[in-house]
Amino acid sequence: MYSREHFAVGSVVSGLSVAVLRESFPTPVLIGLLAYGVLVSVFIDLDHFVVARRHAGDWSHLRACLTDPIFAFTEQDEVFEGVPGIQMRLERLLSHAVIGGVLTAALALVSVPVAAFTAVVVYAHVVADLVRDAGFA
Repeated sequence: MYSREHFAVGSVVSGLSVAVLRESFPTPVLIGLLAYGVLVSVFIDLDHFVVARRHAGDWSHLRACLTDPIFAFTEQDEVFEGVPGIQMRLERLLSHAVIGGVLTAALALVSVPVAAFTAVVVYAHVVADLVRDAGFA
């Protein structure tokens, strides 16, 4: 999915999750959770650059996006040009699952509700990716 779509999915899922948690936290914390959820939903995709680096042997994909950030958001179909598509899809989903699991487990040591919130946001992100990969969206 594109960043703008993950932003939308992350906003909806985070908003609904914050509504469920409204009795557990004060309003400023809920606002912070909403922002955190949207950021996690979008920026978990930075792992794609690590996957691309593994296949390309260099950081050229990351350099291209850092050099031209507009390109990174407007031409997302071309960002990982030259990286095998099927391998990229499989490895990014694996990476999302590992990152989500580790992040959720670490946060559970601090706050179980925040850990659950994180798990829901990452789960929604992965499901959105799978829906797109399956051709349903």
